[in-house]
This record gives sequence, structure tokens and C-alpha cells, in this order.
Amino acid sequence: MFAWFERRIAPYPDDPPRMPPATLGRFMLHYSRGALPWLVLLGLGSGAMAVIEVALFGWLGEIVNDLSATPRDQFWDLHGGRILFMAVVLLLVLPILNAMSTVIMHQTLMGNFPQRIRWQAHRYLLRQSIGFFNDEFSGRISQRLMQTALAVREVAMKLVDVGVYVSTLFLSALVLAATLDWRLALPFATWAAAYGVMLWLIVPRLGQVAQQQADARAGMTGRLVDSYTNIATVKLFSHSDREEAWMREGMDQFLGTVHRQMRLSAAQDIFLNTINVALVAAVTGIGLWLWSAGRVEVGAVAVAVPLALRLNNMSHWITWEFAALFENIGTVRDGISTLSLPRAVQDRPGAAPLVPVAGEIRFDSVTFRYSGADDARPMAVLNDLTLHVRPGERVGLVGRSGAGKSTLVNLLLRLHDIDAGRITIDGQDVREVTQDSVRAAIGVVSQDSALLHRSVRENIAYGRPEASEAQIEQAVAMAEAQEFVPGLSDAEGRRGLDAHVGERGVKLSGGQRQRIAIARVALKDAPILVLDEATSALDSEVEAAIQSRLSVLMEGKTVIAIAHRLSTIAAMDRLVVMDGGRIVEQGTHAELLAKGGLYARLWQRQSGGFLASED
Repeated sequence: MFAWFERRIAPYPDDPPRMPPATLGRFMLHYSRGALPWLVLLGLGSGAMAVIEVALFGWLGEIVNDLSATPRDQFWDLHGGRILFMAVVLLLVLPILNAMSTVIMHQTLMGNFPQRIRWQAHRYLLRQSIGFFNDEFSGRISQRLMQTALAVREVAMKLVDVGVYVSTLFLSALVLAATLDWRLALPFATWAAAYGVMLWLIVPRLGQVAQQQADARAGMTGRLVDSYTNIATVKLFSHSDREEAWMREGMDQFLGTVHRQMRLSAAQDIFLNTINVALVAAVTGIGLWLWSAGRVEVGAVAVAVPLALRLNNMSHWITWEFAALFENIGTVRDGISTLSLPRAVQDRPGAAPLVPVAGEIRFDSVTFRYSGADDARPMAVLNDLTLHVRPGERVGLVGRSGAGKSTLVNLLLRLHDIDAGRITIDGQDVREVTQDSVRAAIGVVSQDSALLHRSVRENIAYGRPEASEAQIEQAVAMAEAQEFVPGLSDAEGRRGLDAHVGERGVKLSGGQRQRIAIARVALKDAPILVLDEATSALDSEVEAAIQSRLSVLMEGKTVIAIAHRLSTIAAMDRLVVMDGGRIVEQGTHAELLAKGGLYARLWQRQSGGFLASED
């Protein structure tokens, strides 16, 4: 039975990921659609149990009246049917309702519901632009995704479970008290009004503090992740004390929200205890007065006083449930600020895959500027740039730091959208085809070759997941990585291609990471090859060996290469010199030296082939 309920919500829906709405209600509905029927059933069950619970109090009062007015030898004959009905409800109906609610809650909703949300949100975030991830801590994004999934589940379940149960219980209790005597209903109505005012005044503030706390917690975690991820830099610069101070600042912000939350909670408890005592005293006093005046029977007092005590005992639980509800609402609002951001780069409706044929690349009057944080229009990084790269041509990009070389490559990969102009591959505008197909046609080795925290084999096969073992080993040999890969091992005892490389490949040296990245691109075998400082992390001996292999890899491909050491790209078919977002010179190495322009000056300034830092 449990397994059947566990399969009622699909944890991994196949529908295309859509941008979540940015308003709380629509955001909740967006992520609750797959669970909506079961949430409704849970709410109906909770409401039914609340009605039965209050009805049991009413039946208890009738039994008390019957006991006081019926001779003992006639009691079961006159009232046995009612007792039997109560027993059926109490021993059969209520347990069945409770069991069904428990199974729906634990088997259907608790696991698959948040997993479904995580899956949908993750698929959407994977398609966010690169700028989105550059602007946020990766730890904060991950934490918000995980926390928001749980918070959406908690908000939805508390609304339909606790919310429906409490609302139904309050209304049913008020109706029951009024049927006994309208004056008995007055303390319940007054208590409910005071309780509602307390919830209205304090609980939303708790929700606001909870949202601030969620943000402070995410920031605190982000700082921890940032310090631990860059622990080598911290140690190299002996900045443990500075990192402690930076971390303490984040912790102090979080602790401040905890103190504000506790102050509100204390005020809430004091007020709640006061109105609870007043409720019990008022109901007891009015009940005894009405009974002594002959206005109600003893059963009415036997119903009203236990009902008041029941609400008294439940009030703290209800308050904490509503406080948790608003805390989770705060977490959801915090998550909306990250998970509902529109994608800066999107496939156009009906976009078809790129069909690479020869690898011809054109930049036609391209202008691009990075969007700033304020309203000021930032300076263009590329300004009316036009470049034609012929099929199979090898082009080297040269220029000072900030000239726009890496930006040009990023625009070709459509990591950003241009502000004006057009970029085409084999005559196809990269904005008119799917992003995945553009990037599938381009192999990239960058100067920051971060690896996935997986095995060497998985990292290399990332370029072609269906590759055979022989093809992977061939790529390893091509990248001159066979000398160190067999000797790799990890803490789990895995060796060689099965060894895991650590987060971002931290267990490997820079040169080893670069060679794994080159092997990955060699295996991908895309028609267009981009080399952005592809050999920057290699020593001279290994670089010489890799350069000869790269020459083989470049054969038949369109190549765009960027390098600090101009000597590594001097043999390219054409060198394009950039400055200030424009192309200022083009030609072969010899032609540009003879021209005596910017390239010649850069060449002369180099010592050992190095140029100032890259963009």
C-alpha cells in the first residue's frame, strides 16, 4: 500500500522547465500543480477530523445529560444506539481518516513533493545565463534551491492540514457553544478575536524576521563556502584572522535576526498565556452561572469547559505552526528572488538546432556592453566589430587586457546576447538556433579549466558521453595525460581513470587539469575549436609536446586562439589585434611585425613571450 502512495507524485517531470512566477501565490501554485489533488484530499481529511473532534465534545455533553436524567437500568436501552454510533466514529472512522491523512502526508507528499520542486528548479537554473552564476555565491544558490523546495512543501501542507484543521475546529467550536447558549459562545468569540489580532500583529513580523534570517543564513553559508573553496588562497596570504572577522560579520547578522525573533516570540507567549487563562475562567464562570440559573443543563458545562481547555492546550501548538508557516513563507519569498529571475539568454520560440557544415564564423557590426548594476549605461566592450573567419582558418586574437578578446569568444558561444549586429555560424544567426546546438559545435579549452567533482573518465567523457573506453584512452594520449593518469588515486581507493579529482579538480595540478580539459575537447571533436590560454598552465616541455598534438587537433577545424605568449599563436593563419573593443590590425605574424603597429610593440615588450594579464 505504501509503495502505491509513493508513486502518486512524479518526482522528475519531463515537461520543459518554465520560469516560475515572481509572486508568492503564483509561485506556490506553479510548484504545487503535481501535488494539488493530494493536498486537497489532505485538507478534506483534516477538516473532517476537526468536525468529528468537536462533535465528540457535543456527544460527551449529551451523555452527561443522559447519565443524570436516565435510570441506570434503562440507560443502554434508551441510549445504546448513540453510544454505539460514537464508538464506530471514534474507533473506526477517525482512525481511518487519520491513517489516510498520515499516508498521504508521509508517503505521497513528504518525499516526492519537494524532490519534484528541486528537479524543476534545478532544470530551470541550469539554463540560466553565465552572468546569473557570476553574480551569486554558488553555495547561496544551492542552499536557496534546497531550502525553498522544503519551504514550499511546508507552506502548502500547513495551509491544507493545520490551516484547514484549525479553522474548522474554531468555527465548529463556536457553533457548538452557540447551540448550547449564545452567552457561552461569547468567551470563545472574544478569545478567537484576541487570538486573531495577536496572529495579525506578531506572526507577520515573525515572518519578516524569518525572511531576514533566511537571507542572513544563506549569506553566512555563502561566506563559509567561499572561504573553504578558496582555502589555498587564504593560507597563502595568511589571512585566517581576516577571514574570521569576515565570517563573524556574517554570523553577527544572523544572530541579530535570531534575537529579534526571540523577542517577538516572548511577547507572543506572554499575551497567549493571558488570553488562555481568561478563556477558561470566563467559560467556567459563565457556564456555572447559566447552570445555577437553570438556563443550561450540566452537559453544557461538561462540553464548554473541556472545549476551552482543548483550545487552551492547542493554542501554543497553533501559534508555533503559524509562526513556522510564516517562517517558511519568508524562506519561499527569499527563494523567489533567486529562482524566479528571468533568463538573460533564451532560445527563441521554435528555434531549430544549428546545422554546422564548414565552420564559417561571421561577426557583423557587433556591439556589446555588460549590463551594470545601476541605471547608467556601461561602456561598450565591443563596438561595431566586424570579423570574418573562413572555414578551416586558424585565427589568433591578440590585444591588451580588456581589449575584448575573451568577450568575443563568449559571444560566439552565446553566453551573452549582443546589443547590436549579428553573429553567424555557417550563415545561421546564433540567436535563431538553440544555445545547446551552438555550444555543441564548439570545443573550448579555457585558461580556467575547472573540472567536475567526478572521476577522470567522467570528466573526459563529458565531451562525448557515449564514447568508448578506447576513444577515451586515445584522448588521454593525445593530451599527453597518460604519464600521470594511471598513478592517480583518491580517498576511496579508486585509481587511474576512476579516481575522483576533487571539487573543481583541486586534487590535480594546474597542468594536469589543463591536459584533462584538452582531452575532453579532443574527444568532443567539434568542428570549431576555441583555445583561450589552452597551454597557460603547462610547463615548457609539456607545452611543446601539447602544441604538436594541438596542431593535429586543429586540422580541418576552424580555430580561434587567445594566448599570453604570442609565440604560441604566431604561426596562426591570421592574427587579429584588438584594442578598446575594436579590431585595429590583421595579418600574419610577419606582416604585423613589418607594419610596426600595436602587435609589433607588444611583441617587443614581451619577455619570454609573456603579455600583460588577459581579460
